[in-house]
Amino acid sequence: MTRSPQFDAAVQIVEKLRSHGFEAYLAGGCVRDLLLGREPVDYDVATSATPDVVLEMFPRTFAVGAHFGVVLVASETGAGCGDGLVAERCVTEVATFRSDGIYSDGRHPDEVRYTKTAREDVQRRDFTINGLLLDPLVLSETRKAGPSTSAADATFAQDDTTNGSVRSAVFDYVGGLADLDEGIIRAIGEPGRRFEEDHLRLLRAVRFAARFGFALESQTAAAMRALAGRIHAVSRERVRDELTKMLTEGKARRAFELLDETGLLAQVLPEVAKMKGVEQPPQFHPEGDVWIHTLMLLEQLAPGCELTLAWGALLHDVGKPPTFRVAPDRIRFDGHVEVGVAISADICRRFRFSNDDTRQILSLVENHMRFADAPRMRTSTLKRFFRLDNFPEHLDLHRMDCLAAHANLDIYNFVREAHASMPEESMRPRPLLTGRELIAAGYTPGPQFKPMLRAVEDAQLEGAITTPEEALVLVRERFGASGS
Repeated sequence: MTRSPQFDAAVQIVEKLRSHGFEAYLAGGCVRDLLLGREPVDYDVATSATPDVVLEMFPRTFAVGAHFGVVLVASETGAGCGDGLVAERCVTEVATFRSDGIYSDGRHPDEVRYTKTAREDVQRRDFTINGLLLDPLVLSETRKAGPSTSAADATFAQDDTTNGSVRSAVFDYVGGLADLDEGIIRAIGEPGRRFEEDHLRLLRAVRFAARFGFALESQTAAAMRALAGRIHAVSRERVRDELTKMLTEGKARRAFELLDETGLLAQVLPEVAKMKGVEQPPQFHPEGDVWIHTLMLLEQLAPGCELTLAWGALLHDVGKPPTFRVAPDRIRFDGHVEVGVAISADICRRFRFSNDDTRQILSLVENHMRFADAPRMRTSTLKRFFRLDNFPEHLDLHRMDCLAAHANLDIYNFVREAHASMPEESMRPRPLLTGRELIAAGYTPGPQFKPMLRAVEDAQLEGAITTPEEALVLVRERFGASGS
């Protein structure tokens, strides 16, 4: 494994807790990622020390979740985290071993009872692959004995894989190692109870399965289907964030297939679920219905893509189901763009997207059909098209749209080359005239100024005029002399 400042900071916390007689291990997703050969985003520590002890032991702490047994510990001087962004990331979540009471809100336990054993602590976690503990102090050593009595009866992984040095330090009370090897997402204990405790786990199960290419264990999947409606108890922002992660982690198609298979898609995005079975004209869409077409776009989303592009890809044809009709010549979706913009606006409001993100998502939906006209556009119209905010994102969506249908990239290549060859100043030139110049020329302010200035800009973008004097001549020729 590759050492990182975040790993070193977490190890220092483990060492200090151990030196004071407490159990402490790396826990949760960081252990899973290390075993999968992935770089963890962050590191969590599980310990027998209670929050008040942790707060007293470490000089830089944040008691943001102390009520639930969680304290954030910032790196101490000398931890190797440096300054700036890296230093900010060197914050480790330290959670006391606990067993949770009833989750009446479907998100947080009503009460927390601290326990002294790691075995009991992992039983409250969500999935077996996230219920593993790791002793970082023996990663480079030959394991001779368990660090404590409570860990002595854990399944102790031997050095039998390429990640053997990591596995040799892992304690597994829940069968997580076997599920990692077999590629399975399995709830710890009784699946229904795990999902009743925290309804967001319904979406997390889908995301983990898609991200890692794992299968949902049958009883876990059955519980998800039975409890899919519980997702409405989760805040819309949290649902939005989980869906966004699914869309931007590089496995969006599989994630949305699993959402559909578990019944969650109809709960969180019924507008998208309605795409299933909506046929398209085969001469333009040989791939199949609107759902298949959308999945083929999602399959092209690269890991780390912008969330606006991802949501634009998901929603670009959301207006097709309500506008479907069979015309005498072919299947048609009259007005699907306008309807799609309205539906997408409702979805963005429902999930409380920022104004900027909403604006770009709606722009992607609104303009995705304009590419077909690009080769026939006047130069001024094409330049205005290129002035759309973040035009490369529009271009990316069009490319994916083509590849998910007829696979003809002629228009895409035309637009891409035209955009690349066009200097920014030619798309957004300095205005030759403004309302002030029109007033100085004797024109009375009013609604006619808008078409006057538009005509001037059109001619400027076309290259027909280049000076203010020529602009005034054009205005007089088309709109009459001032005072007339």
